[in-house]
Amino acid sequence: MRQPLTVIITTFNESANLKDLLETLQWAEEIMIVDSFSTDNTLEIARQYTDFILEHEYINAAAQKNWAIPQATHNWVLIMDADERLPLELQKEIQNTLESPDKSAYRLKLNNYFMGQRVKYSGWQNDTVIRLFKRDECRYEEKFVHADMITNGEIGELKHPYLHYTYRDISHFLAKMERYARWSAIDYAPKTPKVTLFHLWIKPAFRFFKHYILKLGFLDGRVGFIISAIMAWGVFLRYLNIIEQRDGVNFTK
Repeated sequence: MRQPLTVIITTFNESANLKDLLETLQWAEEIMIVDSFSTDNTLEIARQYTDFILEHEYINAAAQKNWAIPQATHNWVLIMDADERLPLELQKEIQNTLESPDKSAYRLKLNNYFMGQRVKYSGWQNDTVIRLFKRDECRYEEKFVHADMITNGEIGELKHPYLHYTYRDISHFLAKMERYARWSAIDYAPKTPKVTLFHLWIKPAFRFFKHYILKLGFLDGRVGFIISAIMAWGVFLRYLNIIEQRDGVNFTK
């Protein structure tokens, strides 16, 4: 018999995405929506699929999910974001895995999409994240950006990828990178005694080189160049934010 599953979806103004994701999750025993006070009709859509809807103030992704995980009814949890999709092959693989799970957590592969195309390179290839795990054995580390899942148990990996429709457009990508830069400045400030030209010029330049050349972003064409440039911009903004936090300088005026 398959182990019952709780799916946790964190949302904020996801009316454009949520329905398509929920349509692929009707086989799960429980769907939990954790919303950070949406102002669109996200919750109206959610109520068509589940009664398990919680509202909680958003601090960062890790904190939001760590707050939600202990409230899952079932021991096995799948974390999803509204801009992600589970292809049928992956749905079946998850169901089959839960018939006789032998690990504490499982990594899922993902295929990223941006500007209407699959991004095959640009540093977005070979991405894997822990999304399927035992409720009582796993938590996200306390970081504002790119927090990893922490578990003392064994970790497996599923074969089929899920789909991630990353950003609606370039403006959405830029806005998210600016927000991530503010958050990552909090993570990086303790290990950055002084911000120098190395941080403001060399590190962003190397980030572009890494994504565009080392990670073969040029093979993604125009999209690869845009991704590499915006990722480099995000590194520059991170250190600019550290300066702003320390010196009280507002660079946006």
